[in-house]
Order: sequence, then structure tokens, then C-alpha cells
Amino acid sequence: MGGCFCIPGERSPSWGQGREGPFKCSTTSSQHIASSEKEERCFPHQKMTQDLTLSFSVKSRSRRCVNGSLQEAARRRLWALENQDQDVRGLFKDLSARLVSIQSQRAQFIITFKTMEEIWKFSTYLKLGYVSTCLEYLLFDHKYWLNSRLVEDTEIQVSIDDNHLENMYISLLIQEGHFVCRTLCSVVPPVEKDGEYLTLCKNELISVKLSEDEVEWGGVSLVTGQRGLVPVSALEPLPVPFHQWFLRNYPGSCGLFRKQDWTGSYQIGRGRCKAMMDYQQQRKGELSFRQGENLEIIGFVIPGLQWFVGKSVSSGEVGFVPTRNIDPGSYSPMSKNSVFFSDEERSSLWTLGSDRKAECVTFLHMLSHTDITSVYRLSGFESIQNLPNDLSASQPEGFKEARPGGSWEETQVMGSRRSSSSVDSSMEDELLSATSDSYHLPEPDDLDDPELFMDLNTGGDEEEAENFTSILTFLDQKGYTDNFKNLYDFSFSFLTSSFYNFTEEDELVVYLEASRKWAKRRHMTWAHARLCFLLGRLSIRKVKLSQARVYFEEAIHILDGAFEDLFLVAALYVNLAAIYLKQRLKHEDSTLLEKAGALLACLPDHEFSAKNELDVVAYVLRQGIVVGSRPLEARACFLAIRLLLSLGRHEEVLPFAERLQILSGHPPVSDAMAAILSFLYDKKYLPYFAVASVQRWCSQNAQRISIPIWQVSLVLQNTTKLLGIPSSSWDEVSAVACPTLKQALAGCEEQTDRSTQRALYLILSKLYLQHRSPTGAIYYLSQALVLGKLLSEQEAFESSLCLAWAYLLASQAKKALDILEPLLFSLKGTQCGIQKGVVHNLLGLALQDEGQMSRAAKSYLQALNRAQEAGNMRNQAVAMANLGNIKSWTQQPDRDYLLQAVRLYSELEASKETDVELVQVLLWLAQDMVAGHQLTHSRFCYEMALLFGLRNRHLKTLCPQILRHVSLTMNTGWLWLSNSGTGKWRGGCWSLLGSSTGTSTQPGAHLLSGPSGGPSPVSRRACAYSSTLGRETRQQRPGWGPDASITSFRKMSW
Repeated sequence: MGGCFCIPGERSPSWGQGREGPFKCSTTSSQHIASSEKEERCFPHQKMTQDLTLSFSVKSRSRRCVNGSLQEAARRRLWALENQDQDVRGLFKDLSARLVSIQSQRAQFIITFKTMEEIWKFSTYLKLGYVSTCLEYLLFDHKYWLNSRLVEDTEIQVSIDDNHLENMYISLLIQEGHFVCRTLCSVVPPVEKDGEYLTLCKNELISVKLSEDEVEWGGVSLVTGQRGLVPVSALEPLPVPFHQWFLRNYPGSCGLFRKQDWTGSYQIGRGRCKAMMDYQQQRKGELSFRQGENLEIIGFVIPGLQWFVGKSVSSGEVGFVPTRNIDPGSYSPMSKNSVFFSDEERSSLWTLGSDRKAECVTFLHMLSHTDITSVYRLSGFESIQNLPNDLSASQPEGFKEARPGGSWEETQVMGSRRSSSSVDSSMEDELLSATSDSYHLPEPDDLDDPELFMDLNTGGDEEEAENFTSILTFLDQKGYTDNFKNLYDFSFSFLTSSFYNFTEEDELVVYLEASRKWAKRRHMTWAHARLCFLLGRLSIRKVKLSQARVYFEEAIHILDGAFEDLFLVAALYVNLAAIYLKQRLKHEDSTLLEKAGALLACLPDHEFSAKNELDVVAYVLRQGIVVGSRPLEARACFLAIRLLLSLGRHEEVLPFAERLQILSGHPPVSDAMAAILSFLYDKKYLPYFAVASVQRWCSQNAQRISIPIWQVSLVLQNTTKLLGIPSSSWDEVSAVACPTLKQALAGCEEQTDRSTQRALYLILSKLYLQHRSPTGAIYYLSQALVLGKLLSEQEAFESSLCLAWAYLLASQAKKALDILEPLLFSLKGTQCGIQKGVVHNLLGLALQDEGQMSRAAKSYLQALNRAQEAGNMRNQAVAMANLGNIKSWTQQPDRDYLLQAVRLYSELEASKETDVELVQVLLWLAQDMVAGHQLTHSRFCYEMALLFGLRNRHLKTLCPQILRHVSLTMNTGWLWLSNSGTGKWRGGCWSLLGSSTGTSTQPGAHLLSGPSGGPSPVSRRACAYSSTLGRETRQQRPGWGPDASITSFRKMSW
């Protein structure tokens, strides 16, 4: 995970306090410079605090100043978290920091770190912007997230003391005792000390191990591999934590030290370049050219690499070109859209996760599903299920100042149109499939248009040359064709696509070896080289590395510098270099590793052919760190990402992906990396970062690109996992996902994906209804209705019912009637009994709101008849409850219908939805009994409602409202309901003051148990009054049997 800070300044070497070192620095002759102050800057020994202060401020992007109202709202939220900081501690734990304390008055967090890795990860998240985004999740509620313009206009800026963090980082490095340093100057030990001390060049990397001696440490040169003592004063720890982590976890040679080639501010280039000086070929495969000659760059030229592949414009010859011999200003730098990789490679990154598109679309449709076409709605049900306040009420000024000024059409959706630059191509085989060492041998009829079949049963005699003619002819084609692609790919697909009818792999090896001999006899260069390559690959497969090395070296020798098949040349060099790195051997050609690295890094769309190519990628990355070339480091990180993903080693990809995101300075590049990061964070179950990576990318590219559906699904699933944002059911949508959903609509509009677009509209409407904002829900449901009419009658019917229900919740019964009456008329003469019942029930609700009680009662009775015909007990209970809630001329509800509804609910299977409906019915019944002065029975109804609310853990919605209602309507005698020093409302929940809840950690648990652990007065009264209520209040109605008593109430676990 890439670092985000560097130790500033260039420091001069010093020999320590009061002691003359045995080294001579070539840059300062033999002068010994005492600079203890500067040494302490590199390695601070003084005592310092291990705590770091993190401050934040909420700013408006448009006004470029602090948003005072939102700042105050965030500070108040922080104050509420000071005493209950579990969520904050959990958040900073994910951010790889340890929370010490919260200072809400100063808008500050005090944090600390115990390891270098914690600082590395935290600094990475800080640089990527995840710290500030995660604070938004912590400090702002749904009112903020549902206001799109406010979200776009607001940012949280985080500040820390960089110098103090640097000192903490170095202090922890010293504590760990083993890290990598860079030399500040060239150092040559005296002759008498030669062998004991290291000879150092400037900027050489040294892996040091601390000792008790504060002047000299033991070290190993990462360039030469030699061990010896080094002066502390000549060392500076690598300031980038990612470099420390990488060099520790991927140890190895950095190559022979050389005079640094041009790197500077140069970027990766392509096109043509001009030679600055003559060059004469020294080894096979190198290109000779003259000063001023134009060379065509094949692939890329990368600052920091010694070689690239070039072609002489005049002669047409191809070969390796030394980078130092060309003019770095003569080639064309890569475009801003593809700074570190080709357009094709960048496009392939976008397809990561595209194989989940069908699954994600299915998830969106499941999330948008509603039962409104089959389940009746209860009057007043929504008001008790959801939050008590509308979005427009009790908002601080900062929430209102950026509210949309126009219609929903203008500000919430139409303004979110974006141009799409995502690519819909697939990269399943390249990036997602984990390659296995086993392979399947299909029958010939199952193969997809193979170019060559080798039947090993046609003959085994080497003297029969005609048996090898077909394979030799096929493999001896000069240059590369698409038919050869499966010979070089990572999955050994040539075993099944080009050969069949062999029982063991050894039999194939024998056949290929015989073919190699015939190719050698006939001087068939390309067939000979390709057969050696295949035999080498099969040897690696059997972990016979030395044998594979012989085959690869033979193939390179046979090609004699030919470059017509670059895929083959690259595969040979890279596989051979990987073996030399693995076996720690030195090749007679000292440039082998450099050239292999150039072929790997400079040729786009490299096809990996072996797992151990990761050693070559690591070698290239070490080169980039040594020479300080950010383009080379970025290119190597990208190659590591591709290779590890193809191996299915997702847990190892994340550090390289985060580092590449930090190195990429242009949005199109960072966009592609954001897609990979969100995929990886989701894999590693890091919900904060999975959501933050997508939403930061969306906020930075609001007008350029649409978001893929798989990322929308990822955000929806991860927002419910954020700390402090509990989800009571799998289909609940967090308000944090609202900005992502709105941006996803733009992509669906451009792709004319009406079905998915309608699902997004329904999810957004559900989200707004969930947070008591029917106005927003009405807009999105209106759009869903338009699309539903274009899709099918069923979806149009469903959308119409949803829109009518939203109008009812918004107290716009007239508009609901305008939808429901034509809908009911259209159902005449059909056999759709359930659909008619649903419409009748909603029509009754609308008529009741309009004050037409008689028509409402008739409509409810029609709905009840339809439910009885269908045998749907729940719908019968809802219709009964709605009938009981109609006020007659006495302004009192009909208790008989309510009691019948309670009886029906008691016979249903327990579920969260039916329990919440039952709570509403019990409250209606309790209110009726209070009006009839039956306080004992009303108290029982209230207690039953409360217990059902507690059982379903509605601790912030149902239970507080029940308790408020009780306190306003009657004197229950519940001591814990009094505010006279025994309790207090906190955050929408009742909390006892100065009392213990025992061993239970669940809020509200004290209501279910008494002081000694037995039943509480609430539960005891519920048991005592249950039979009394049934005997004294139930009246016989036609069709009610004597056994229809609510004493058979549903058994509860309490």
C-alpha cells in the first residue's frame, strides 16, 4: 500500500558524535563533517509523543470556505460519540489507526500507531482520500446523503502534522530494527578495512540491521549482495513505506549498479525517437544505428530501463536499443488517458467484475421487488414504521442552503447525465480465472476450431519423418499469428487445443522431443525454437528448472536475434530470467535480466506464461525503486496486478493497486484503478473502502463516466455493513448509497437498459419512503411508471400501485384516487381477485383520507371478500384492521373489527412485517380503550405493543414512539417512563440514568427482566391481563365461535 509522504531535504553524511569513522566519502574528499542535528533528523532518538492529532473541517466546494452549519452539526455528532465511541474505534481500526480520544470541541481525533505497517496503511488511506470520506459516513446522517447537491458541494478536509508522522514512522522503523536505507554519498573504506566494510555508491540501497553501536550498522547491499559495516551517518531510510514493505517481502537483487540513466520528469513514451550517438551491436539481438538516425519504438520506452525494443526506419531491422543512446525529448509521451499502460490494457481493467453483471442485475431486481400487488397496506402503518421527522424538518442551515432549487426532474436526475467512457469488453480469462495445474482433455469434437491436431497413435518411429511433417510445418511459420496464442498463454491451453489422444504428459514430451530433433536436422529455425519453448514450459510444469533453462537457452541461441515473433522472444527471455532469479545464478550475458525486464515491461499486452514471472516483475519494480523512476515503478505495479489477478491471488494485489492509484496522476488512469480497488476491497471485506473508492471516483468524474452495474451492487451491499448504519433486513437500502444510485441512472439511460433503469427508480423510491420523503419517492415512481408501461402490463400495474401508495403517504389522496379508480375499472371482467382486492384496499385508504367514510368502508369490505376468497389470512387481518380504524359518527373506531384483526394476526406465522402491523393494531385498540376508560386493558395493549417492538429490536423507531404515545395518553404507573431523575431520552431511545442493565448489552433489555433476573413488571402484567382482556372485551359477532379468544395469542420467546 503506497506511501504518501517523504522525508524532505537532502542531507550530508556525518560520522557520529565524537568519533571519526573509518570511511572516506568521495563527494567530500576526506573531510569528516559532524552534523549531529541532521543525523537526528534521519534517525530521531529524542523522546517524543506517540500520539497524532487529526483535525477535520467541513468545507463548501462552491464557496471555498468552511460550511459553518455543517461543521457545527458534525461537531455535535462527534460530541454524542465521545462517551459511546465504539463506532469511532471500529472506523479507525479499519483505517489502521488506534483511537486515543475524541476532542469534539476542537473537531479533532487523537490517534496513535504501534507498527510501521499501521502508519503505512493509514498514510495510504489518507493519500487516497478514504479518511475524509469515511468521516462523512460517521458524522452525517440520511438528511445529508439524500441531498445530492449538498453531497457534491461538500468535502471534509483532514489535516495532520506531517513532520510528526514522519518522525513516528522512522521511530517505529528503528524499533523494528530491520529496514532499507539509501546512501547519501559514495563511500570508500580504507585499504586496511577492505572486506570488513562496504564500498558504497551514492543512492545505493542497503538493507540494514540495527546493533548497539550507534555509529556503524551491519548491512547488505541490494545491488551487489555483499555484506559489511556501514556508517549510520551515510544512510537515510527510504521515506516511502511501500518501498520498505516491498523490499522486505520481495527480497532479491536490484541489478548491477550503473550510472543513472535519464529519468527526471520524463514519462513513458512511444512513437519514434532520434539517436544521440552511434551504437554498434555487442551481442546478438541488439540493434546497430548511427547518430541522428530515426528509430521506431516497438511498444514503450520507459525511463529507468536500460533497453527497449526498436526498429530502424532506414534498414527495417529490429533489436534491443540502449535507452541512454536516444534523445529523451524526441519521442511522444503517453497520452493522459493511458500514462502507464496502453489503451487496450486500460480498457481490460474496466471489465473486472463484468462476469458478475447478470448476478448484480438480479440482485437489483430483488432489491426493488415489492409485494404491493399481493399484500394489503395498513392505514397509518408507514408513520409508525419509519423515522418520525421528514427530511425538510429540523435541518441545520447547512443542509438547506444547497437543496435543489428546481424540480426533481431538473436537479436530481437530469443533472446527473454523464458521458460514458467505460468499456463493456470481457477479460474473464485474463484477469479473473485462477489457473490450475490440472487440465481437461476434451474429445476432438468438443474443441473450438483448433488449428492443429497431433494424434500420437499415428506412429512412434523417429525414422518415419512424415509423422512429424504436420507439426513442423505448422510451427515453422515465420513470425506470429493468432494460431500461436495458445502456445504462450498462462493456462497451458495448447495441451488440449493442439494435441489429443495421449494418456500421459510424458508421452507428449517424447513426441515433442522427437519433433525437436527433426526440426534441428532440417534446419527449421522457428519450429525448433517453438518446440524448445514448449518443452521448457512442460519442464517448468514438473519443476525441472535446470532442464527448462537448457531448452530456453537453446531456443534463444537458435533464433539468433530474430524478432519476428515478439511473443515468443518475450516468453523465452522472461522465462529464462525467472529461472536465473529463482536459482540465483549469473548468466554469461550480464544484460539478460535487463533485456528480459525490458521485454516484459515495454511490450503491451504481454501474455504471462508462468507463475515465476512474478520474480521478473519484482526485479523490474526493484529497478524502479533504485533509480527513482515513478513511471517504471507504476508500470511494474500494473504488471504485478495483472499477474496476481490471473493467478487468483487477490489478497496480494491490494498493495500494488493502492500504490499504482497513488502514482497515477490523471483521472482516466485512476478511474481504472478505482474499479480494481473497489473489487479488491469487497473481496477482503473492507466495506468502508469498497464504498469510498467508488464514491470518490464518482464525485471526481460526475460529468465524464457512468458507473458499472456491478459497482452499484457492490455499494448497495457494502453500505449496509458500515458501522453505525444498522440494517434491520437484507433488502433495506442505506442512504449512503443514494449518490451512487443516481449516477448509475445516467448509464442506464445511455444504454437504454429500461429494466435495470426501472429497478433503480424503484430502489430510490424505496429509499426516500424509508426516510419519510414521499416527494422524492413520487418523482422516481412516476419515472418507473413510464418505463413500466413500456415493458409489460404487470410492471405497469405494479408501478401504478406503488405511485398511488406514495401519494397516500404524502397526504395527496386525490391524486391516488386518479390512479386507482381507472385501475379498478380496467380490472372489471377479469379473474384477478387478489389484484382487485389490493386496489380496493388502497382505494379505501384514499377515500378515508378524503373523508368519504361510507365509500371507504364499502371498499374495505370488497377487499375483505377478495382476501377471504383467496384464503389470505394476512390480507384479511389488514382489511379488518382498516375497517376497525374507520371512525363512525361517534368518532370511535369499531373495536370488534380490531379484536378480530388481532385474533387473525395471532394465528399467522411470526414475522417482522406482521409483528409491526400488529403493533399498530394494538395501539389503535389501546387508544379506543383509553377513550372508554378501560385503563387496565389499554395498559396491556400498550405493553404487548412494546414487547413486540422490543422483540424485533425497533429500539429507535417503534419503541420510542410507543412510549411517547403512552406518556401522552395515560398514566401507566411505569416508573421507568418517568423523567423525574430516573431516565432520559437519548438519541431517540429511552435510557436509564445511574442504573445498570445487568449482564445484557442490548438496549431495552431491562424492560424484559426484573432486578433479580426474573420477569419484569411489564411481562408479568402481560401474562396476567391476557385472559382478562379476552373475557371482558370480546363481543360475539356473527361467524365468531366460542373458541375465538385472543387468549390463544401467539407464543413469544419472552
